[in-house]
Amino acid sequence: MNARNAPLPDVPHVITVGLPHLTSGFDTAARLDLATHLKVHGPLAPVPGDRLAALAEDISLLGRGGAGFPFAGKLRAVAKAAARRGLRPVVVVNASEGEPACRKDSVLVNRAPHLVLDGALLAAEALGAHTLVVAVTRDSTEASMRDAFDERGLTDRRIRNRGIRARIVRTPERMVSGEASAVIRAVNGGPALPPGRRERAAESGVAGAPTLLSNAETFAQLAVAARLGPRRYTRTGVPDEPGTVLLTLSGAVARPLVVEAPSGVPLGYVLRLAGAPPLPQGVLTGGYHGSWIDAYAAHDAAVSRASLASFGGALGAGALLPIGPETCPLGETLRVANWLAAESAGQCGPCRLGLPAAAGGLSDVLEGGGQAALEALREVTQAAKGRGACKHPDGSVRFLLSALNAFTDDLAAHVLGPGCGRPTSAVLPLPAPARRGTHPTEGAPSGEKLEVDWTLCQGHGLCADVVPELIRMGHDGYPAFADASVPLHLHDRARRAVRRCPALALRLEESPAGRAPAASPQAPGAGQ
Repeated sequence: MNARNAPLPDVPHVITVGLPHLTSGFDTAARLDLATHLKVHGPLAPVPGDRLAALAEDISLLGRGGAGFPFAGKLRAVAKAAARRGLRPVVVVNASEGEPACRKDSVLVNRAPHLVLDGALLAAEALGAHTLVVAVTRDSTEASMRDAFDERGLTDRRIRNRGIRARIVRTPERMVSGEASAVIRAVNGGPALPPGRRERAAESGVAGAPTLLSNAETFAQLAVAARLGPRRYTRTGVPDEPGTVLLTLSGAVARPLVVEAPSGVPLGYVLRLAGAPPLPQGVLTGGYHGSWIDAYAAHDAAVSRASLASFGGALGAGALLPIGPETCPLGETLRVANWLAAESAGQCGPCRLGLPAAAGGLSDVLEGGGQAALEALREVTQAAKGRGACKHPDGSVRFLLSALNAFTDDLAAHVLGPGCGRPTSAVLPLPAPARRGTHPTEGAPSGEKLEVDWTLCQGHGLCADVVPELIRMGHDGYPAFADASVPLHLHDRARRAVRRCPALALRLEESPAGRAPAASPQAPGAGQ
């Protein structure tokens, strides 16, 4: 199985089930340069805007970044807004894959960047756009895309008779940085964080212009469909969700994989390809904004939005994470819940205060808080739902609550008894903390954690007033800490909390890479 808490490689091993679409040529080349790309896929003719929207509609193309919005609707909305306002629209490829459990877009950009660019340039020409932006998060994806720009002669310089200017924007590797409004804010020169207000990109996005923003896989699927045509494209997969899907498999697997498979393939078959346990305890579907399903659902479900949803799961961003019987599923959930709380943009109450409180509530349940702790957890999560400035609070709450529904036996063992008796094995991937001496990107983890000397702590609670995103007062009157690296945007306040501690009990320490975090924070008297 995976090393404990090991981050995924940028480009995991790739397996194709059935005939390849997106992964064509992967068996012959590690990266398809432009010449190889054209040999494998052939040339691509322009498609007028109305026909391109009809094609996307005929193949039921939905966004592959998680939200699943119909691509044809986006295309038409941008065209309509651009015509009404008399502005040239902008096309943005969102390859900002900041979720630790997702690598499908990184695989596409690293190995088939021209397939992504084909779809984006097809949309740009159909809309009459003169600006193309590709947002990436990692060194490898940036390097591959820059090479692809050079191979095509794409540049951000104004050249006479040149139809389009293209540029690459680097975003931090954070959960919230891949959110559509955060990407647009970064392209506009601001921080890669949601702006705190919701505005449709189709109306006003990059530089205030109507903007078509979609996921890297979505544009690649569009390029495949434009070559195959709707009849050939829809022969693969299930009728309501035709084509293939790209999936990232990690967690309790022999090795992480990216798999291209036809929609409708049995979930259990895909899990076995990655060496998952024959009887997984449960599977996290859709990634860290997705939903847990139990072992029975994992056995019966198929890889499609409709099938997974019928079992309480989600396709989301295409991440699948099984766990085996050796680990506490609620402890695994707590590790990720703490990380999600620390990933907050810090711009609204549900994110800044609600998510730490939810993670703390789950910690209370695991620490023996009983039925009262469980009811308090449900109240906190309900208060955070539907009120955030972006979708991060909703996705995080959905993930946490799904664990309570999927692992009812374990929940009962913790609420009604001494617990399930299993350790937290840390099989779900989280980012490695930054090494000392490096300069992490804005918004990334700082590489330091808050630690407390319980022999000195007197429970004053002053630290929780300074940085409530990371510290809260537990039911025993002592502070409880988010078990995650302090994000850079909270580092100054964390240092202030350390200085304010009158008992000198609080400190910031380097977060050792690879150390598995505890299942829950400990305080004096806990469990006594």
